[in-house]
Amino acid sequence: MNKRNIILIGMPGVGKSSAGVVLAKVMGYKFMDSDLVIQEKTGMLLKDIISEKGIDGFIKIENDVNKTLDYEKTVIATGGSVIYGEEAMEHLKEIGTIIYLKASYEEINSRLGDLKGRGVVLKEGQSLKDLYDEREPLYSKYADIVVEEKGKGIRETVLDIEKKLGEQQAG
Repeated sequence: MNKRNIILIGMPGVGKSSAGVVLAKVMGYKFMDSDLVIQEKTGMLLKDIISEKGIDGFIKIENDVNKTLDYEKTVIATGGSVIYGEEAMEHLKEIGTIIYLKASYEEINSRLGDLKGRGVVLKEGQSLKDLYDEREPLYSKYADIVVEEKGKGIRETVLDIEKKLGEQQAG
């Protein structure tokens, strides 16, 4: 396998899918949303998988699907909880460059509407702030490149990703 893919990780609502589609067009890559692959393989919506199988069951399914992704020249937008699947993250690191789209808690909070409707993995009694604090170190741990989202639109994010990828390849 080669590292010819770009994998986007980050909190729900940070813009992985939106920026991913535009980035794929700009780079001449394919685009793939791993949440859609999970829904396709299970025949269920994410929120239904979570309510039927529980959070641990969902994370296992997500890990199993993501650790078998086999693409080339593809921008892959992952679900926010991808970082809980160690095998999946090791696999993704082998097949691509992992880019963490990083936004502050305040920005994420203002972008997200109904969390349950989005299929966000929240434990009982866990707040979005708790989730943010739990995941942030994991996103940073796995990231090859970090792109700060502060005040950026999709276009600026894509330009920033391209610039950082260029710097990484040159360095």
